[in-house]
Amino acid sequence: MSHLSRQKGKLIARVRRIKGQLEGIERALEAEAACVEVLRQVASVRGAVNGLTAEVMEDHLREHVLAVGTDRDRRQGGAEMIEVIRAYMK
Repeated sequence: MSHLSRQKGKLIARVRRIKGQLEGIERALEAEAACVEVLRQVASVRGAVNGLTAEVMEDHLREHVLAVGTDRDRRQGGAEMIEVIRAYMK
């Protein structure tokens, strides 16, 4: 996971923004905001989570599939990625 720790600050900032967006949805629901406004906020959160997911997936592929030395390590990194993609697509 050292490759993620190199970008730790950037990733944590993204997670905190997502957390803020979720709190905004909670406030909108508590205030009985219009459904279209809540839906816009939900769509924004979904986009932010998808962006974070894509970034971490890309990092995994670069570090555990493309940059590793042995075929065994590449197969393992690829298998891990397949497992994550299947869980993500559910």
